[in-house]
Amino acid sequence: MNNLSIHQNKTAMARFKQIAPGLGLSIIVAAISRVLAIFLPTLGGATIAILLGILLGNTLFKQPVLATGTKFAESFLLECSVFLLGATVTVQTIAQIGVKGIFFILLQMTGTILAAYFIGKKLLFSDTASLMMAGGNAVCGSSAIAAIGPSIRADEEEKGQIITLVNLLGTVMMLTLPFLGLQLFGANLIEKSALLGGTLQSVGQVVAGASFLDASVVQFSMLFKILRIVLLVVVVYIFEKVMVRKHPENFVQNLQDVNKRKLPLPWYVLGFLAFCLINSVFTLPTVIDHTAHFISTWFEITALAAIGLRLDFVKFMKEGPRFLSYGLAVGLCQTILAVGLIWLIRL
Repeated sequence: MNNLSIHQNKTAMARFKQIAPGLGLSIIVAAISRVLAIFLPTLGGATIAILLGILLGNTLFKQPVLATGTKFAESFLLECSVFLLGATVTVQTIAQIGVKGIFFILLQMTGTILAAYFIGKKLLFSDTASLMMAGGNAVCGSSAIAAIGPSIRADEEEKGQIITLVNLLGTVMMLTLPFLGLQLFGANLIEKSALLGGTLQSVGQVVAGASFLDASVVQFSMLFKILRIVLLVVVVYIFEKVMVRKHPENFVQNLQDVNKRKLPLPWYVLGFLAFCLINSVFTLPTVIDHTAHFISTWFEITALAAIGLRLDFVKFMKEGPRFLSYGLAVGLCQTILAVGLIWLIRL
């Protein structure tokens, strides 16, 4: 074994030791949730996982050593779950959203971006902060901000503040919108799914919020969410053009900068679409569908347990009234816009 292999093995082992505590705890919480779901079938494993995670994460398990593993479970396992979800849906399933569903997403994203940007400017936030807030809420939370930030030359500290604010807002909306949707739309699957999939910020929050209702809402909410994520490329391109026009002095690029740029479309979205297309063209064996669904469910519940473990409500009080006012105003605009469009378009 050469020195390079030895170094790689040591690096992998060190990484595993960092991930293991938090990931292990997330798996344990997920397993307990699956058992409790047998006795509480109305709640279901996914809902129990995030609620139990929130309880434990804000009381017994606040140790920093858990952070790397829970972050891994929240991000990577959930991405894998979304990827595998493609094997359980077809183009025909997506078609149930219809042209109206696509039109809804386009209007909802446009309205959210405009509202978030202009509210930010009224509250004296910078152009970059306002655009990151707009993109994070309109597309896919932290992932969108991570893609938008470098393109508009955002400050790292400012980016961190907006990521925190978007996640805090997403937490509030994740815990309230499912019940609002249930009250407003009752048994209408598409309308409830559009509300959650068209407004909640991150993939995890969409899955978690929809899990408070049922598995069908999870599936259709993710279809609406996927449409938003696919449009991230367009949002990044437009935001960069806006900033180039407003602040050309910050955009002196050389060839090396251009060559380093990557397509800001998450791998799991591409995988979901590819899997879905294959499943639509060919009849996949039942064992593949069942296996994908089983693994996806376990990954999802483990990720939701990790999301719960990572939620820190103390952060609500640390961001200050201006940040909190910004978040609540944007969230209120998003919700009102979504409900109005759903009613107007008649999904």
